[in-house]
Amino acid sequence: MIPKTSDNKNLLIGIALALTTVIIWSGNYIVARSIAKQIPPVHLAFFRWGTATICLLPIAGKKCWNERHLLSQHKLYLLFTAIMGISLFNTFIYLAGHYTSAINLALIGTTSSPVFITFMAAIFLHEKIYFLRLTGMLVCVAGIIYLLSQGSFQKLATLHFGKGDVLILLSSFFFSIYSILVRKKPAAISPLSFLMLLFITGTIILIPFVWIESLHTPAVEWTNNMRFTILYLGIGNSVIGFLCWNLAISKMGAARTSLFANLMPLFSTIEAILILNEQFTAIHLVSGVLLLAGLIIANLPEKILKR
Repeated sequence: MIPKTSDNKNLLIGIALALTTVIIWSGNYIVARSIAKQIPPVHLAFFRWGTATICLLPIAGKKCWNERHLLSQHKLYLLFTAIMGISLFNTFIYLAGHYTSAINLALIGTTSSPVFITFMAAIFLHEKIYFLRLTGMLVCVAGIIYLLSQGSFQKLATLHFGKGDVLILLSSFFFSIYSILVRKKPAAISPLSFLMLLFITGTIILIPFVWIESLHTPAVEWTNNMRFTILYLGIGNSVIGFLCWNLAISKMGAARTSLFANLMPLFSTIEAILILNEQFTAIHLVSGVLLLAGLIIANLPEKILKR
């Protein structure tokens, strides 16, 4: 049976949205790195989501208010989703960056999240894991491992799980729960209202933790570079990125969308080459081929996946 035209259209739109998100999110590691030592992790998360809330308010505030009765009917669902995707996910990434190496951070974060999402989607959303989809996921993981290990099995052998590794693993777990919850979003709630309430709720939840952190860390010194970074994180990574990601999940499912997160190391490398003038090597080429091959295999039409 030939896949329906509408299904093909949704798949193409979902792919475009997921790629847009990954390109935006991949810049997070490059930009945020420049102020990692200038601002504590919870403060960074708070100002990121606070900025996102302020930027989204003129666009989604009225719509959110008009849907307030509908939103109140799903307050526990929205609260839990905000905690997972806003309050915890990125905060734990920023926390982990203070305790573990870059290779551990990227390797554990980018490979564990798709695995968590795929199997949780199978358990809670009853999304089937066909052989080719599982194969594609494994090929993507192989590409990431090859890239982050620089093609050296010796580097992989030296990896160990410390405090930061556990934190980034928890971050991936929180993100997988968030992605599953987004798939269960009530259809009557508009995407803008959904994001608006998540941003507000997640930011408010962070306030007491910002206060506690401020008792043990120096005051933040605001520079133009830091202001630009906060704006980038708040508008690009938060508003545009999350809106595109949520729409991608609605178009092609949580498990399939999660596979595109595997492209983040590749795009981060490309951005590092263009922005930081880093050298492109054969390792980048091999890993890129593996990542793209894995995505192609995992996104073959359902007709083929069911074989």
